[in-house]
Amino acid sequence: MRAIKLTGLTVYPSKIVCVGRNYMAHIQELDNEIPRSMVIFNKPNSAITDILRSHIDDQSLHYEGELAFTVHDAKLAAVGFGLDLTKRALQSTLKEKGLPWERAKAFDGAALFSEFVALPKDIKRLSLRLDVDGQLRQAAGVDLMIHKPDDIIRELATFITLEDGDIIMTGTPAGVGQIMPGQLFEGQVLLDDKPLVSAKWVAR
Repeated sequence: MRAIKLTGLTVYPSKIVCVGRNYMAHIQELDNEIPRSMVIFNKPNSAITDILRSHIDDQSLHYEGELAFTVHDAKLAAVGFGLDLTKRALQSTLKEKGLPWERAKAFDGAALFSEFVALPKDIKRLSLRLDVDGQLRQAAGVDLMIHKPDDIIRELATFITLEDGDIIMTGTPAGVGQIMPGQLFEGQVLLDDKPLVSAKWVAR
């Protein structure tokens, strides 16, 4: 089982539950339809990695920075920065055929995370920032989400059991792009303008 760090402890999530198309600007940049209901897909535990790869099986990967939350007692408990990696060309092919996204989203090594830290009282003040080689690529907060974190966990509870330590990825804002070897990625979770937690990765 792959692990994450939660306030210094080692935790083994059983799964990662992801929300897609949760920021209007990202929907528009990929020319996707606005969904009528919450778009949800899963990544397995084997997707967790600390190695940022630019290619897998000769397919280029794209990055998507996200606010991520862990669950305890079926409630949001901690927050961290997550990178959702996507085989974009494959995803586009699957979408055109009306097929599921798992091959493009749920592969081994498809999710990277900072350490997770205790959730602040007012999660509406949370935001993320992603810099690549020192240049801002993504920045947005809970205020711009179509589905807020509390709405997400309520919706998930209607059809899936969330185990302690499971991760919820809440969608990506605009600014996604292809990962190039050697690029330095720095992701941050902010409370107002103050960093709560951050992580750095160099793409291989």
